[in-house]
Amino acid sequence: MREFIVEADGGSRGNPGPAGYGSVVIDATTGETLMEAAEYIGVATNNVAEYKGLVAGLRAAHQLDPDASVHVRMDSKLVVEQMSGRWKIKHPDMKPLAAEAARIFPASRVTYEWIPREKNKHADRLANEAMDAGRRGQRWSPSASTAEFDARAARAAAEAPSGPPGDAAAGTAKARAALGTASRGASNADAHAARNAAAPPVGWAAPADLGAPATFVLLRHGETPLTPEKRFSGSGGSDPSLSDVGREQAERAAAALAARGTIQAIVSSPLKRCQETAHTVAARLGLDVHLEEGLRETDFGAWEGLTFGEVRERQPDELTAWLASPKAAPPGGESFATVSRRVSAARDRLTEAYAGRTVLLVTHVTPIKTLVRLALGAPPESLFRMELSAASVSAVAYYADGNASVRLLNDTSHLR
Repeated sequence: MREFIVEADGGSRGNPGPAGYGSVVIDATTGETLMEAAEYIGVATNNVAEYKGLVAGLRAAHQLDPDASVHVRMDSKLVVEQMSGRWKIKHPDMKPLAAEAARIFPASRVTYEWIPREKNKHADRLANEAMDAGRRGQRWSPSASTAEFDARAARAAAEAPSGPPGDAAAGTAKARAALGTASRGASNADAHAARNAAAPPVGWAAPADLGAPATFVLLRHGETPLTPEKRFSGSGGSDPSLSDVGREQAERAAAALAARGTIQAIVSSPLKRCQETAHTVAARLGLDVHLEEGLRETDFGAWEGLTFGEVRERQPDELTAWLASPKAAPPGGESFATVSRRVSAARDRLTEAYAGRTVLLVTHVTPIKTLVRLALGAPPESLFRMELSAASVSAVAYYADGNASVRLLNDTSHLR
């Protein structure tokens, strides 16, 4: 007889309030995630949402194999005890839901286990994704979900021996997590297989749960009139607005991010081109834009508005020094070392403020490359070895132990 594990959860932001559920069906033998379900259910209580998550999980398992046995794991003591027959069901809203759950499989083939909330991350994340989608007037989409990856990455991160806190990713678990997200450029089936390759065996328990990471989706602003001319355009120049092409790029990025449905907050550099891009996305997602000074571009001083060739002709010695050392700065401008300190401080503020959430950071070439470089533990010269197109999307996840993993770099598929 085939055996499934069903993990389910539900939540309500207000109790009662806007509510949703999430559930996942797992193969008990291989640990493979077989099905996910999530839905925004309108205004309801936590307990009703939890019961609806249970029903959805059992129905998904029944769809896979009606003759299977099922082990249900939930962090709701109430649901587990009531469905196990140890507590009476008195609430009129829960009685029909409990009866519906009991009819899906014969009682002899379903067992229930209470687990702490930190061990129910996958279903909890699905429920929150569903509520976030409902708030935007959308339906939860499995193609946009990061719940499984976030849950597995947290477990994998906890499994690895912890290196010293810092910017570099540490241990094989981080490498597995990075490989898991790199697969997103492949087909859904390939991505699913890559994520499951890092799955722990059934019954495995992590020594500690770091929780869901703070995930920064890094959006470079759209083109300005200076972009196609490859002119230095930092925070010390004319502060140009987006061009017509840049506004179109911002619209396309906004549509792609809305389709994914995972962004929970938006933070922008204060420069015009970033604010314009950020507000275009915010209008699609129904979110506010918060400004962060630390995300502004490098001040290129005397080189603002010039091309690389013009600088080489006018100040060859200064340019050579700048290319050779992160501590060298353009005349009257900032060094990359200074920008790195500024961006690092902003990163620390934002990871603390948005722990466990997915945040869109709308910023510039140097801050994005710096965040990626620091996450990889790469040397300063790596800044010159990354391509970062206008309106491109990158992503970095930050964990509670101070480590990070790069999930995406320079994705421009939404612009094609």
